[in-house]
Amino acid sequence: METAGRENSALKQSNYLQTISPEQLVPGLVRKLPLEFLKKHVAIPIRLENGSVAIALSDPLNFEAYDSISGVLGMTCERVICPASEIEHAISRCFYQDSEPGDDAEDITGGDSPAGEDKFDAASFAPRAEDLLSIANKAPTVKLVNRILFQALQSRSSDIHIEPYEDDVKVRFRVDGVLHNVFALPKGQMSGLVSRLKIMANLNIAEQRLPQDGQSRVKIGKKVIDIRMSVIPTQGGERMMLRLLDKSNRKLGLDEIGFSSDLLESFKKLISLPHGIILLTGPTGSGKTTTLYATINQLNSEVRNILTVEDPIEYQLPGVGQMQVKPKIKLTFASCLRHILRQDPDVIMIGEIRDIETAEIAIQASLTGHLVLSTLHTNDSSSAVTRLIDMGVEPYLISSSVIAIMAQRLVRTICPDCRRPYQNKQQMELLGSGNFPPGFSGQLYKGQGCKYCLQTGYFGRTAIFELLTIDDEIRELILKRSSSHIIKQLAVKKGLKTLRDDGLQRVLAGETTLEEIIRVTQDNAQFCAEVS
Repeated sequence: METAGRENSALKQSNYLQTISPEQLVPGLVRKLPLEFLKKHVAIPIRLENGSVAIALSDPLNFEAYDSISGVLGMTCERVICPASEIEHAISRCFYQDSEPGDDAEDITGGDSPAGEDKFDAASFAPRAEDLLSIANKAPTVKLVNRILFQALQSRSSDIHIEPYEDDVKVRFRVDGVLHNVFALPKGQMSGLVSRLKIMANLNIAEQRLPQDGQSRVKIGKKVIDIRMSVIPTQGGERMMLRLLDKSNRKLGLDEIGFSSDLLESFKKLISLPHGIILLTGPTGSGKTTTLYATINQLNSEVRNILTVEDPIEYQLPGVGQMQVKPKIKLTFASCLRHILRQDPDVIMIGEIRDIETAEIAIQASLTGHLVLSTLHTNDSSSAVTRLIDMGVEPYLISSSVIAIMAQRLVRTICPDCRRPYQNKQQMELLGSGNFPPGFSGQLYKGQGCKYCLQTGYFGRTAIFELLTIDDEIRELILKRSSSHIIKQLAVKKGLKTLRDDGLQRVLAGETTLEEIIRVTQDNAQFCAEVS
């Protein structure tokens, strides 16, 4: 009876809090409690607007957490109910984001900081004859790595660049495809920082003359982050690049990656065909892999056998057989494809066509009744034909197997918090009246810059596309080995919407800016000539 009465009383006295603002967090108060305890019970002490201390709980009936926190703080606290995700984010902010390298904090990579270590001191990184393994596991080094990783994740970074120079070490984050200087470190910190990251990726910390590649995994709250590391020797020291992949991200569907309604309908019809090759083209970092995964998610069902060959496997897809290329044991794209064809697949995804052997096997697979999805590194859709011919693929094989080629780029979208209208007559003249969608008022938008978008005016990215479908007329040009610009001219006459056209429609819709479209499509010679 007492337990039931306490539960009823707790429910009546609990207030609901949707979000926890930064002003309500008191890091000094939170750090009196063990991090593991707070994460286990999803609870955190906060300060309310009236100055009183409350305990935010995801479960109002968790009396163990409430009693323990109240006992440690030595005060009677109010009780508030808050979403678990908001509490976990608040815990992370208190322990990592707001902490200085010298503050006490635990290792987000899973290891505990050695007890009794001195607080952070730049002198501890001074060059001297000391075991690299010892330096890498010292508390200041561990905390420095944790802080870099956490700050990168908080700023939505896709890559971390650690660049040693003669006098200092620069750390840069790539946010929405653009690099930003974050901070500079004393050169003496480089050996410990690199060694710690190498240990996390199981690399050889003693080898400093040769390039190395590895991977690691860290966990912050419920987020699991895969880290791909690349180390190369340079004049100033070992240069590192860390690519961050959030494994907890929700997988995108075709409806969410930026297709216009008519283009989405056309692409869905193409991927529903039983056989043929569909190629995605664009430079590195243009979102080709994301589009491939979204396509596989669209096709994935119990009635289809889908197999992939990737290097590396970015995300694991339930219900899909994924093979990792391993060149060291001669498991290449071509050898994987030969074995995959014996598995009776309906859909085959090839991470990238890199050589003629892979291209010919992919073509043979499409001609024998399989739908093949793959990528090429070309500037636009029509250039993919020239690229395959340059590899040595016969034009008749290309014309009989390839059914569509789609080029894409990623453009930054305007920050919704600092989005402002503006007018520019020169830009309006460049756009041309023929491109205006129905109901367009002539109003353009841009971001002024704020703390949420790192003063850039942009927040997040979307994709622009150029879909070239291979019909009989284009097949004739391919058979004649016509150049890519001739193929492109014919496609435009037949209604092809180029990357430029799709980008301008996003400008008119208020999603991005003309400057951004110019930046990502400047390889288009005609567009550059008009802009200049």
